[in-house]
Parts: sequence; structure tokens; C-alpha cells
Amino acid sequence: QDPKLRELLDVGNLGGRLENRMITVVYGPDLVNISYLNLVAFQEDIAKEWSDEVFSLATNLLAQNMSRDAFLEKAYTKLKLQVTPEGRIPLKNVYRLFSADRKRVETALEACNLPSSRNDSIPQDDFTPDVYRVFLNNLCPRPEIDHIFSEFGAKSKPYLTVDQMMEFINFKQRDPRLNEILYPPLKQEQVQQLIEKYEPNSNLAKKGQISVDGFMRYLSGEENGVVPPEKLDLNEDMSQPLSHYFINSSHNTYLTAGQLAGNSSVEMYRQVLLSGCRCVELDCWKGRTAEEEPVITHGFTMTTEISFKEVIEAIAECAFKTSPFPILLSFENHVDSPKQQAKMAEYCRLIFGDALLMDPLEKYPLEPGVPLPSPMDLMYKILVKNKKKSHKSADGSAKKKLSEQASNTCSDTSSMFEPSSPGAGEAEMESDDDDDYDDDCKKSSMDEGTAGSEAMATEEMSNLVNYIQPVKFESFEISKKRNKSFEMSSFVETKGLEQLTKSPVEFVEYNKMQLSRIYPKGTRVDSSNYMPQVFWNAGCQMVALNFQTVDLSMQINMGMYEYNGKSGYRLKPEFMRRPDKHFDPFTESIVDGIVANTLSVKIISGQFLSDKKVGTYVEVDMFGLPVDTRRKALKTKTSQGNAVNPVWEEETIVFKKVVLPSLACLRLAVYEEGGKFIGHRILPVSAIRPGYHYICLRNERNQPLTLPALFVYIEVKDYVPDTYADVIEALSNPIRYVNLMEQRAKQLAALTLEDEEEVKKEVDHGDAPSEANSEPRPTPAENGVNCTASLTPKPATQVVHSQPAPGSMKAPAKTEDLIQSVLTEVEAQTIEELKQQKSFVKLQKKHYKEMKDLVKRHHKKTTDLIKEHTAKYNEIQNDYLRRRAVLEKTAKRDSKKRSEAGSPDHSSSTIEQELAALDSEMTQKLVELKEKQQQQLLNLRQEQYYSEKYQKREHIKLLIQKLTDVAEECQNSQLKKLKETCEKEKKELKKKMDKKRQEKITEAKSKDKNQMEEEKTEMIRSYIQEVVQYIKRLEDAQSKRQEKLVEKHKEIRQQILDEKPKVK
Repeated sequence: QDPKLRELLDVGNLGGRLENRMITVVYGPDLVNISYLNLVAFQEDIAKEWSDEVFSLATNLLAQNMSRDAFLEKAYTKLKLQVTPEGRIPLKNVYRLFSADRKRVETALEACNLPSSRNDSIPQDDFTPDVYRVFLNNLCPRPEIDHIFSEFGAKSKPYLTVDQMMEFINFKQRDPRLNEILYPPLKQEQVQQLIEKYEPNSNLAKKGQISVDGFMRYLSGEENGVVPPEKLDLNEDMSQPLSHYFINSSHNTYLTAGQLAGNSSVEMYRQVLLSGCRCVELDCWKGRTAEEEPVITHGFTMTTEISFKEVIEAIAECAFKTSPFPILLSFENHVDSPKQQAKMAEYCRLIFGDALLMDPLEKYPLEPGVPLPSPMDLMYKILVKNKKKSHKSADGSAKKKLSEQASNTCSDTSSMFEPSSPGAGEAEMESDDDDDYDDDCKKSSMDEGTAGSEAMATEEMSNLVNYIQPVKFESFEISKKRNKSFEMSSFVETKGLEQLTKSPVEFVEYNKMQLSRIYPKGTRVDSSNYMPQVFWNAGCQMVALNFQTVDLSMQINMGMYEYNGKSGYRLKPEFMRRPDKHFDPFTESIVDGIVANTLSVKIISGQFLSDKKVGTYVEVDMFGLPVDTRRKALKTKTSQGNAVNPVWEEETIVFKKVVLPSLACLRLAVYEEGGKFIGHRILPVSAIRPGYHYICLRNERNQPLTLPALFVYIEVKDYVPDTYADVIEALSNPIRYVNLMEQRAKQLAALTLEDEEEVKKEVDHGDAPSEANSEPRPTPAENGVNCTASLTPKPATQVVHSQPAPGSMKAPAKTEDLIQSVLTEVEAQTIEELKQQKSFVKLQKKHYKEMKDLVKRHHKKTTDLIKEHTAKYNEIQNDYLRRRAVLEKTAKRDSKKRSEAGSPDHSSSTIEQELAALDSEMTQKLVELKEKQQQQLLNLRQEQYYSEKYQKREHIKLLIQKLTDVAEECQNSQLKKLKETCEKEKKELKKKMDKKRQEKITEAKSKDKNQMEEEKTEMIRSYIQEVVQYIKRLEDAQSKRQEKLVEKHKEIRQQILDEKPKVK
């Protein structure tokens, strides 16, 4: 805009307008501390090309997730570009790049036959990529990789064969959670291609061998990334309702520092949107200048003001540069001037244009029960969240008057803004007028800040609002009854935690249909952040954070939204979306339908962790559900003054049961010995690849660091409870399991003096051996489930009676003994007892027989194939012998004729050539037959392997379901029998008490007749009272017994559910 500057830059207006020829490159370590580099091109098309290409490089997801090898190559490229005017590489740059240990750099240069003085330089041709690798190997030796290489077969030879490499990749590097049919293990030819790619010695590669150097290159190559590249790309379903996604959200987006003082910045909106945020906040206040332009600032603080219009222009400029999915504008509108609100609405309409969603989509009307549209439906759209003006017929004239006032009034005569009551805004809390709650209300107001004191929306602003209408939250029950997906509520973090604590399941249900926004409490004046994981666990979509503060919470947020194309949207787990599923975020048990994982991590070594000669250590954290979260689960020992290649001999940290892997993340962080942060990496548990991997570290802002990396070993698999470990082992190796069962059966037969032939006969018929039981088995039910309750009478306690006084019947000396003598002890059947039920054992036998038949069928196919190839071989052999005999006979006959005729014999050489050709043809046919046979056998073996794998998985599912059914049926039967037992116990108690009454009456007969009648009457009356009391006590004891039994039943069912193996 400065004419002098324009005149200086606009050299002859060579290729279009100056504005279209200028490029501004914004760069910096974070969103706040940024610098600008301005460039001017001669032509508009050149400026556009540069702008597009630089932006593409800056936002390339694969470039930010390069392999270890690519990062080392990046460092090499930097050295090659920083040359002297003579085109030589100054060694001071090498020393500066690897500054942690100058002596090591000097030694490594000497090992490459290069000069080592800091003031020297070397020709570029002498510092080739191969020399650079040798230099790195000397600078950073890797004995741990030599050990791994040796461990996998290269003990007596300096290479691994293609088969050994294939075994390493398929059994160590492959994710066992993957479906083996959709993601089959690598075959020999695929492994051979990898060897040819990474093995530098072409002679070894041709032989299918890989050296330790090639092995190291594979480990640092692009095929061995710790996260699959497809997880970085847009890979989630984007066609579900908006409430089914986590949305990257910012709080007080305009701030660059604390909440009370500091600068507000328009540039923050650009940077936040470019970083992947999809929900930004605009705190709008009335402008006090003569132009009456609305401003954005943090009310009642010393933060600076910025222009509302400039913010809208910045949002329009960067809204869809990194993601095509909708932008949500969260207005906190404190503008109490109708005229300025009208300006705000006009700016939104003019600047956003067609991108602003003014009216609801036809498929998704604003009606109860209708879900929100999907991100796919709202692509390239901007949605406004602002208070919606309530429409009442009586307000018609008022609306008209307000509109006229907005358009005709030149100056605003309203007084200084006074905050209305908290209930007038988004109302994150319910007001309470009781004096007892004054302190709580004061604290809530401090937490909420100015969010609860918004101005009344005008018609113009209200018309911009459709799918995101903020309402006061009253209760989850009322929200469910209203069933309006377009209504949403905001919760300050303290109120959000309160709702999560009181009603966790209801909070998750609420978030399936409606949006919720969480924001930091007002007392976080330093712009610190709460942990977003807490609210993701409840399914809250817009968990807003202070993007200017790069603390641990913000790092977790960046790790979360780095995936799915960095689109700012992450699909919630299925059970947080389905209406027929209920989820408690505080659960400690396995959730039905969710595959829990077991994750183990071993920190092996680090490379180039710091540019100083200091000790370093690593911390490992897990974030997820409360049951999954483990802070500082591992802290390694501190390496002694070695940041170049420290090796840690640490125990493997095992996360035995990760209940919800899809919401869990693993954080590896490296620190200097004094606690200074070096770098970290956050990895989603559901996407981590197992095996040996390099973890290239990031800085606090999640930007890649070139040299620092960790080398780790990771194991990840589906969680299997210890109870089912034997079952899984049996299914994994059924033949060994069967052999073990047969061996045990013979041992049992020897112990019980049974006929071994009979045992063998039973085994041959597929009957699995069962444990000997000397007790008679009860008659099973029709479905084969034995549901006999374990009702064991306790031995009757000997009751000692004192001598009764004449004319009365006293209770036993121990009042509870009589009840305990009739009360039967009831024990719930354990899982092991349930497994002995006939229907469960029968199913096991059936599965064993099916697996045996499957193996037998494949064995028959293999035998038939071998017979077929043997016949073919014999056929070729016989044909060869027949043809050779004919040739030899013909040659002999011709030779005889020529000798009789006296002619010279020239046919011997021809015959030899024909015989040689026949031999060659024979050999070729046999080779082809052998190759064909090997391939067909391999195919058969693979078919058998996948068939058995699938059969095993189906078997275990059926066994678990059968065990669940058996448990329910047995427990129901046990409760039914318990009722009958209760009635028997009452009768037995009455019988015992009646017997005692008769004994008392007999004793009284020897006394005076009148006295006897009086005592008899008293005894009867006392007897009735005691019977009533004893029956009541018995019923109380029976009730407690039943409650205990029911609780035990629940525990057993839950134990079955907890121990349920998850099979993909």
C-alpha cells in the first residue's frame, strides 16, 4: 500500500500486477514465533508456480514421515549444498553437524582416508554417498544390529539367506493383528526384490543373500516404517454424521501468549488453520472507533484488539488449503450493537461467499431425529456457531425495528457493555440462587470466563446459524427427549469433568447424536492446556486447546490429528457411534466387540540424540482410557556422556492389556541428563508395526528432527488372557496338542489299571480323554449340559442345650447353630467345572475331529499329487528310453549296411548329435516337471495353512460362545434348585423345632396336672414366637446366600467376558 515501496518493487510492471507477483514465505519454530521472507517474481505464472510448489513441499505428509535413511540423506544433501566458492565441502560444516563428539568425527574421517582438520575442505567427488555411509558407520557403530543379524542365522557366515530374511520379516516385522488372507506374508520372490534393492554387493544379491550392511539399509529403509504410510493418508470413512468425528479445535485462536496480556494476531488464524485445525474461536466485541468496526479480543483483559474483518479474510484465505472438510466458526459474540452485528454478518456473507453454509441441506432438515450431515456432505463449507435468535410471533415488530435500527443508525448510543447473567449465554452450567452455592457459582464464573455473558443475537447473525446452534445444557435426559442433533452445548473443562464423573455412559450417548465443545477454564491465565484424552474418551468432538502453548496436552493433540490425511477429522471408535452399544470410559474390563491389544516395547539404542556430549535417557508413556493410561511406565538409565550411539540394556516394558487400542497412543520421549527435552514421538497403538524399527524424533511442535532417532523393538498382538493361553497354544499347534492328550490318556490308563487297547480305541474314534471321576455322574439335561448345583450340606454342629426351666422352652445355647444345621452351602460352578460339561466337551471333540479330517484331506491331496508326478516322471523316462533305443537301433542298422556296401560311415557324428539333443530334451522336461511339482506342493501347503488358521479361529469363537451358553444355563438351573432347597430348609427347621417342642411336652407330663396345662400353654405360645423368629432368620440367611451366589454368577460371566480371546 506504500506508494514508494510499490514504485521500488514494481519494475516496469513486466508481468502483471505486483500483488500477483509477490510471494511471502512464513517460517518459524512454532505458530507464534514466525518470520517472513518476501519475494517478487517477474511473471505472475512464475510466482504461482513457486507458491504452489513451496506450499506442497511444506505440507507433504510423506516428507514429514520419511524413513531413517531419507533423513540421513537429507543431512548429506545439506553438506553437499554448503560448499566453498571452489566447490569443496568445508569440514567445519561436518564438525558442526555432528558436534556431540569432535574426537569421534576426526577418527571417522581418518577411517575414510579424508583430511580431519577442522580448517580443511574436501572435494565433492571424494565425499560420495558410499563414503558418507562408511563415515556414519565409523562415527556411530551399531553393535546391537550385528547382534540381531547374528541371532537370525548369520552366526558362522557373513550373510542371511533369502529364506532366513523371509522368516525375519514374516515373524518379526509383520503385524500379527492383520488378516493373513487380505495381508498375506511375504513370499520368497518379494523378499528377493528387497534384497536386490538394499544389498550393495550385487553378487550376494543375485545369490539371494544379504550382508549386515544391506540388513542395516533395510531396517532404515522406507519399507520398514513404524507406521504404515496408508495411515497417514485419508483412510477413514468421511460419510458419517458430523457428531461421529473428533474435530481438531482451537480456543481463543487469536491469542499469542497468556489470557490476560499480550498481543492478538490475525496471523494466528492462518497458522492454526494450516496446521490442520477445523474449529476456530472468534471473541467479538464492539469497536470503539469512529468507523464502528467490530473487533476480536479477550474481553476485560489487557490483550490487544484485531480487526474482525481481517480475521474473516484470513480464514477465507486459508480455510481449505490443507483440508477440504468443513470449518466451524465458534463465535463468542459480545457485540451489543445491532449495527456492528449486521456488519459482522455482511462480512461473513461477502468474504466467504458460497463457502458459507446459509441454509440447511435438503437431505438434512433441522428437525428432531434427523442426524447431522457428514464432513463429505459439507466439503468446502464454513459453518457458524452463534446464539440463535428465538422466533416468536409477538416479536415481529421488534425484529423489524431492530433491522431498521441496524441499517439506518449512524452512531450507536448504547452504553458500555455490561455482562448479562451467565444463563443468557451458552450456559454451561445451571444457575442456583441458594446462598449455599455462592462460592461454587463464583468458581464456575471464573472457570467459564466471558463465555457465559454473550450479547443477544440479531436477525442478521442468527440467519447464519443452522447445524451448530448453542443451547443451555440442562441434562442428558432432556437432550435425549428433544433429540435435536443440531443443538450443541459447550462445557468448561471443570463442568465437563463433573458430567464425565457423574454420568460417563450418558455423556458418551449424548455425543453420539449431538456435538459438544470443551474449553479450558478461565483460571488458566498462562494459556496452559488440560489433557484432551480425558474428553476424547467420552466421545466429545470439539476439544478446544490453546494452540499457542506447546505443552504435553498440545503434543498429544498434534499426535492425534497427524493421521487421516491431517484433515482435522478423526472417526470415533465404532462403539462410540452405534446406538445399540453402550460404553463406560472408566471400564477396566474388556469391552465386547473391541479387540484389546498387548504391546511391549524395548528401547535398544539411540543415534545422534544431542549436539552436546551429554548423557541421555528415554521415557515411555501410554495415554488412553483411564485403565490404559500409564505415565512414565519406563525410564531408562542415563547413558554416560554419550549422545551419539547410546545403548540401553533395559527390560522390555509390557502393556499387558490395552482395552481400547483405537484411542490409545504411545509416547517415547528423550531427555538430556539434566531433564532438558530433546525430542519425542507419539504413535497410535492401533497402527504401530511390530519388529525392529527406527523412531525418528520430533520437536515440541511435532516437526521432524533430522538426525535424532531411537532404535526399538516392538511386539504387538491381540490380547489373550492367561486362562486361555493353553487353548490358543492348542489351536496354534493342534498336532502337538493331540499327541500330548494321547500321551496323558495312556498315563491315566496305566494308573487306573484300564485296558490300554480300550483307551487307544477311544482315541482312534476321536474321543478326547477326560479326567477320571469316581463319583457317579448326574443325568445330563436334554441339551447335554449338566447343571447340577453344588449344594453341599454343612456338617451339623452339635447343639448343647442347658436344662430348661419348668414351664418354659428356651432357645438353644447357640441361637445360630440351629439355622446353620439346616442351611445348605451353595457354591457356584467355576469356569473349569463349566468346561467339563458334556456339551462343551462334545464340541471340543467335534473340533478335534474336524481339524483331524482337515489335515487328513490335505495329506491325501499331497499324496495324490506326488503319485501323479511320479507317474508323469515314469512316462517321460520310458519315452526317453524308447526313443533312445530306436535311435541306437537305426544307427546300428545303417552302419551295418554301409560296411557291407563298402561305403565310408559318416553317420556316427549325426547320431551322437541326435542322442545329445534327446538327452537335453529329457533333462529339460524333468527340470520343468520338478519345478511344476514344487510350485503345486507349495500351493497345497499354503492352502492347508490358511484353511487350518481359519478353522482354528472359528473353533475358538464357537467354544467361547458355548461356554457362555453353558454358564447361563447352569446358573439359571442352580438358582431354580436353590428355591426348592430353601423350602426344604424351612420344613427341616420346623421339623427340628417341633421335635424339641414334643420333648418339652413329654418332660412336663410328669408334673402336677394343673401346672402341666399352664406350662403346655406357655410352651405353645413360646414355640409359635420362636418359629416365627427362626424362620425370619433363616430367610435372611437364605437371602444373603442367594445374593452372594448371584454376585458370584456375575463374576464368572464377567470373567468369561474378560478372558474372551479376540480373533480377527
